[in-house]
Amino acid sequence: MSRLLVCPPDFFGIEYEINPWMRLVNRVDHARAVRQWHELMRMLERDLGVVLERMAPVPELPDLVFTANAGIVVGRTAVVSRFRHPERQREETHFEGWFRRHGYEVMTVEEGLHFEGAGDLLGYPEYWFGGYRQRSDIRIFPLLSERFRREIIPLELVDSRFYHLDTCFCPLSGGDLLYFPAAFDRYGQTAIAERVPDRLRFTVREDEALKFACNAVCVGKHVVLPAGCPTTQAWLRTRGYETHPVQLDEFMKSGGSAKCLTLALG
Repeated sequence: MSRLLVCPPDFFGIEYEINPWMRLVNRVDHARAVRQWHELMRMLERDLGVVLERMAPVPELPDLVFTANAGIVVGRTAVVSRFRHPERQREETHFEGWFRRHGYEVMTVEEGLHFEGAGDLLGYPEYWFGGYRQRSDIRIFPLLSERFRREIIPLELVDSRFYHLDTCFCPLSGGDLLYFPAAFDRYGQTAIAERVPDRLRFTVREDEALKFACNAVCVGKHVVLPAGCPTTQAWLRTRGYETHPVQLDEFMKSGGSAKCLTLALG
């Protein structure tokens, strides 16, 4: 996580409803959202030494700010997302263009399959977990597994509030895991428990899961997470992490937080 792709929130707002968090009547305070985004960027860049790559915002694409959904980057290969909802499909061209201009080999997803990038594919160096049902299709994971020679364990997301894997599942640098088990079916819960030892797993309380405690950015032994998650922060500190809470409630109105606003480039 030493380099992250981000996009300024110049045109961020709620212009449609495609997840349970988004309500047209719950208007975004745009000036406040801009301040929150810049504070997150300052923390990542100044305090944690992350290199930020900024892409240009585009009018009428309010969710372009959520760059975690641009795709996934493995080495110099970028797999560009194919969005399920028409409202976000116009973002694909802009994300693909950014990757091509910056010298990445671009892999596209075949038509008829949906895949929403690092929002639904997370994990550890040895293996990945893939979230499906809400936004991404399970059929994409065998293709990515073969392409990158990495095992991918599919996890079905069964709670519409946690529509992307990164809203309820956060692998950390030390092999630890923040997660909200109720977001997964019984098979998924078992698959997680089989791969991640109990001592490394932290079950996030529902009230903090709903504040997007799992939608955190881990940089080495530093974890940037939404403000208002003291129990999660306390556990992280017992595991040797330094926590950096940041207020991102304007972005939560759209169903996203710290992790959604960043894409790891390496």
